[in-house]
Parts: sequence; structure tokens; C-alpha cells
Amino acid sequence: MTPLARARIALVSEHASPLAVLGGVDAGGQNVHVAHLASALADRGHHVTVYTRRDAPDLPPHTTLRPGVTVHHVPAGPPRHLPKDELLPHMEQFGHYLTTQWTHHPPDIVHTHYWMSAVAGLHATRHLALPLVHTYHALGTVKKRHQRHEDTSHPDRITWETTIGDHCHRIIATCRDEVRELTAMGIPEERCAIVPCGVDATHFSPYGPLAPRRRRHHRLLQIGRLVKRKGAALSITALATLPATELLIAGGPPQHHLHHDPEVRRLRTLARETGVADRIRFTGGIPREHVPTLLRSADIVLCPADYEPFGIVPLEAMGCGTPVVATAVGGQLDTVADPATGRLIPPGDATALAEAIASLLADPARRAACGVAGRRRVLSRYGWDRVAAATEAVYRDVLARHPAAVTGAT
Repeated sequence: MTPLARARIALVSEHASPLAVLGGVDAGGQNVHVAHLASALADRGHHVTVYTRRDAPDLPPHTTLRPGVTVHHVPAGPPRHLPKDELLPHMEQFGHYLTTQWTHHPPDIVHTHYWMSAVAGLHATRHLALPLVHTYHALGTVKKRHQRHEDTSHPDRITWETTIGDHCHRIIATCRDEVRELTAMGIPEERCAIVPCGVDATHFSPYGPLAPRRRRHHRLLQIGRLVKRKGAALSITALATLPATELLIAGGPPQHHLHHDPEVRRLRTLARETGVADRIRFTGGIPREHVPTLLRSADIVLCPADYEPFGIVPLEAMGCGTPVVATAVGGQLDTVADPATGRLIPPGDATALAEAIASLLADPARRAACGVAGRRRVLSRYGWDRVAAATEAVYRDVLARHPAAVTGAT
């Protein structure tokens, strides 16, 4: 299939800027995804503009991320950080701004990321008859099912997500589990194409330095946002049955602010109660360029989330040649091949987690084989060049069926 001709692509990511510093409550995998997808599409000859909300007063209207990729800061709501669950009232203003921008300089295709981006994107694309592709990144039905009364999402989220699925031209789902959730919402499976998230296999590789570690100790690593659903408490509970093993928990605020973080305080209390406080270290947020060094230093990377819409950490660990033990949820069902690249366990089962870890720690040859297989799986399926090519194929199909009705200056 021939590549799509050079196109003007608009990626709308209302709260997840590709320029954001990772590790905050609302800064994670979506930011990485948008940044790398934009770059990989630019590598294929397209011009990409990422539209994200202006969340600081000193941000310029436009910033060049790299040749071929521009980040456009949209004035919608106050120019300061707001939790993403408080952004819906500002999406009408966001949508009006997009309509104004695109009336004379329309993109060839619009790709919205997260449901509120689509609320803004639908306003503009309906008015201008532009083709719209959407990626949810997470679904309100899943969050509500798992978090229940702790779910802080806007009460209209699920209604909006259904409307988005009915009115966009194509959904790009990141895994099979997401398609199952969407069909349960009444959205036909044929409206969905599966394109996984990707990983930079050059950055996340087995080749490079290792972070220092204790002698005579195995190392377990959990890395990501410090929120309850990520399952760090499960890892701490499992550690109690794993002697001569340390657990590093990386993520959250800078190390000197960790004592203010409520989740860190909760986890430290649990560590004291289970008698493992001396074998746990919280690193705080770490620069992204240092993450591979940490991943390579671990015997096993743990991904024990209660639920995980996709989960980028397993791919990063596998890219570094490190085995993964993960819960059998969401995208991890697709990315982690049990037993080839690691182990999948039921969510919330500390005993199963401890047993999976113990079996791998007792078998260095098996760990090495998992590392090799994980690296091979990443290279064959999850490189950003492959993800961009698959995304481009969806764009091509949508444009063939729904060409833009407006034209403008290039």
C-alpha cells in the first residue's frame, strides 16, 4: 500500500501536551504517545500540528517540537494547570478556537486524543465537514467500574464517549480489550481499528549503563504515576514473602517532595506494617532519559495495576530486555506474552504476584529468555515506525470515504 501523500494532520490533545514533564497525576502515557506519534508521522513526510490547552501564562502561541511538528497552545480556560476532570466547561471555547483556526487553514484530517479533545474536535469538524479519527486512551465505563465512588470523572463522560463513537469517522483503539468495551457500549466493532501504542526501541534498549543496586539482593521495579490504581500496594504486600529482594518505586513528585504526597505516605505506612520498609525505596519522579538505566538494572519490572487502558511500561521494560510480571488487564493482555516475555496474573492477587516473581527469580535462564523474547516482540510489533504506518493506513481509508469538504492555504 503506497504511503499517504504529504498531509496536514491535526492531533488534538487537550490536557496531555507533548511538551509536558512526565510523572504528574495527569501527565503520562498519553503525552508520550502524542509526542512520538506526531514525530513518526512527520518522519513519513506529513506536517503535524498538536493542539493542546494553554496551561501557563508564559507559553508562546506556537512551539516547534521538531521539524514537521508544531505544538499550538489553545487559549481555553485560565492559563494555569487544571485537573483534567475540570476541563469540560472549557471545551466549547477550545472547539470555537479550532473552528476559527481551521476555517481558512484546515487540516486534511483531525485525530483527537481522549474524550474531551473529541468534544472540542466534534464542534469544529462538524461545522467544517472535516474527517475525524478518535483515540480514547481510557474509557469512563472502565474507570467507573473499578473506582466507583472514587471516580472523579465528569458525570456526562460516558454519554459523551458514546456520542463520540457514534459521530467520529473511525476509532483507533489501542488493544482488543478496548474494542470489547466499546462494543458493550453499543459502538459497532467495524467502526474500530486496533493500532497499539508504541515504544522507542532505540532509547529503551538492553544496551547501556545500569543503575547501582545492592549486592546479594534481587531488584524489583515499579515505575509510573503514583496513583492507587497502579497497584504499588500489591507489590509491597508481595515483597513480604520475597527475602533478599528490594523494591524500587519510581514516579510521582521530585524526591524532596515525596513526604508531602498522600499516596507515598499510604504506601510507606503499608511497608512498615508488613515489615519491608527497609527493602523499599521511593525514587520520586525521574527524568525520562534515565528511565532505561533503571529498567535495565531490574531483575523484573512489575505492572500490577487494577486496570490499565493500555500500559506503556511493559513495552519499555521489554525493550530493555527485562522480564515483566503484569496483571491480565487492558492492553497488558496484548503486550505481555505469558510465558514467553513474562507472567500475567489476576488483578488484586498478591499471592499470585509473589509466586510469579519467585518463580522467575529462581530461574535466571528463564529470566534471560524472557528478556530476549520481550526485546524481539517490541522490535517486531511496537516500533513507532510501525505504529505510524498503521495509523496512516487508517487515515488513508477515512479520507477515501470522507474527504474534507473545505480547502485552504497550505
